[in-house]
Amino acid sequence: MNLKIYKRTQGKNSRLWTAMTLILIVAVGCWKLHGKLLAFAPDNPWLYTLVPAAVCAVFAALIYWLSNKPAIADFLIAAEGEIKKVSWSSRKEIVNSTLIVISVVAIMAAGLGLVDLGFRLFFSEIVNLY
Repeated sequence: MNLKIYKRTQGKNSRLWTAMTLILIVAVGCWKLHGKLLAFAPDNPWLYTLVPAAVCAVFAALIYWLSNKPAIADFLIAAEGEIKKVSWSSRKEIVNSTLIVISVVAIMAAGLGLVDLGFRLFFSEIVNLY
């Protein structure tokens, strides 16, 4: 296994946060495995301690290897480059857009509620006629 970091200076943030997220997922899984093994064999601390630690170490090595594999690293480098090109909206624009969306949803909900009430009254009168 090659331990050299592929394109060391590029895509640091995307590779770092991707690896940290994956390690967190693996750590939670190993913690759950520890709990299951503890319930399965409470009298064997070697089993419920070393097996999850070994699984976590293997997955950490796999994540390190994958994050430095050229195809994956180039994808993460390109993704970080694209994120830097995005023009993010200002706080004022986001607040105004959010208020517009909430207002439109409330108006549509009220309108659909009135239409539903009208249909309910209309069809209850038809059912009562017969």
